[in-house]
Amino acid sequence: MVSVLLVQPRQGEAVADAERRDFLQATGLKPQELTSRMLDSTSTRIGSLEGFDGVIVGGSPLNATDFEYSAWQKHVHRELALLVPQPLPTLFVCYGNTFLTFHSGGKVGRTHPESSGPTTVLLTEAGKRDTLTHDLPDTFTSFTGHTENSITPAPGHVVLATGPTCPIQMLRANNSTWSVQFHADMDAVGMKNRMDFYANYGYFSPEDYNRIVASLPSVDAIYANRVLRNFVEVCDGARPMDGSEHSLKPLS
Repeated sequence: MVSVLLVQPRQGEAVADAERRDFLQATGLKPQELTSRMLDSTSTRIGSLEGFDGVIVGGSPLNATDFEYSAWQKHVHRELALLVPQPLPTLFVCYGNTFLTFHSGGKVGRTHPESSGPTTVLLTEAGKRDTLTHDLPDTFTSFTGHTENSITPAPGHVVLATGPTCPIQMLRANNSTWSVQFHADMDAVGMKNRMDFYANYGYFSPEDYNRIVASLPSVDAIYANRVLRNFVEVCDGARPMDGSEHSLKPLS
């Protein structure tokens, strides 16, 4: 049995439960294989990683580009920073992509926000070789919704995917750490739920709500979800972490 830790840097039990539902659905993990820990206050911690095979960092309403950080956001950043150098396979989702770029010395901004709904993901040459994405189509769709984005990758980071509406959709930071801007965790139900929880956060125009929701069932997110299933295979040892079996040179 594989054991994965889901770190949730968000506040509110209901939205955290909905996000957990999304990750269970997308990864195929059984409930007992996914442990959730919320970072919802300055007193909460990620804690020990002993006994886990991998870590997923879920999304967050926070923004790395905010002019001022609350005490809670500063605490979240300190906790997430602890995950970057540790050796367990770790995947950051959505906010994690901009956090990882910002934390590691890259450039983030609000040049390519994407409204809630579908997005197109294009694998780079490195993405076509990476262990998480080498067996995916060169182009696939996913759900998304964000107000900020990575503009320039941090030194040593490798861009695995881009897209026509967002320049950095997926990164590999080191041998054990990846991030995706798109929501690899979502299906149509998950996207609608998240829109309802964060209706006033600037992810979509209220007048577009009905149109967006009506379009969600037609979006095929199977390959975006496959990124998470491939990640679980890495955690379980069924897939090489460095991708050497697929001509990917290990990153330093």
